[in-house]
Amino acid sequence: MRVHTRHTPAFGVARVVLGPGEAVQAAAEALLASSFGVAPSAPSRKGGPVVFTAPAEGGWVDLAPKRAGDVYPLEFDGTQGWCVAKDAVLARPAGVRRDQHWPALQSLFGGDGGFLDHYAGVGPLILSCTGPVEVFSLDPGEIVTVTPGFLVAYPDNVQVRLRAIDPSGPQSVRTGEGLALDFAGPGRVLVQARSAR
Repeated sequence: MRVHTRHTPAFGVARVVLGPGEAVQAAAEALLASSFGVAPSAPSRKGGPVVFTAPAEGGWVDLAPKRAGDVYPLEFDGTQGWCVAKDAVLARPAGVRRDQHWPALQSLFGGDGGFLDHYAGVGPLILSCTGPVEVFSLDPGEIVTVTPGFLVAYPDNVQVRLRAIDPSGPQSVRTGEGLALDFAGPGRVLVQARSAR
């Protein structure tokens, strides 16, 4: 599976080139176009994801997010996972799985469903962002603070602390309202140039 992007960073489209029988999962409404013969599955639930499978000769699928912004293929090599903003995933191959109960996120959010998901595996996870993606490459000991609305993803081996911006103000681990994330290097943090909220 290969991913080519175009019209970035303002109105990104991802072309997912599939080998014979390869498949990619995305929301049904993300399908812009496909080569002839690519077969979509029926969603398992209303509004659920669809699996697009290439025929014996292979094919391609063009996917576009519902909001303007960038598309960013994040390559997974199987050595580490990534924590990703909940609404940032446009598409994923079968080789990349979502870990709903990843222990580090459960401890970060105190057991509540937070504004991040954890993904691991092999292949390209295609992200949808509301602005161009910027990568902070942190040196050892370097610390950067990011507000949740601008966060896209970070590898699960980066040190992170969640804290309230104003302890007396409103806060929500579900949306990130009133919270900030402190990241300590070494590592990378992906942010978007416009807030998702």
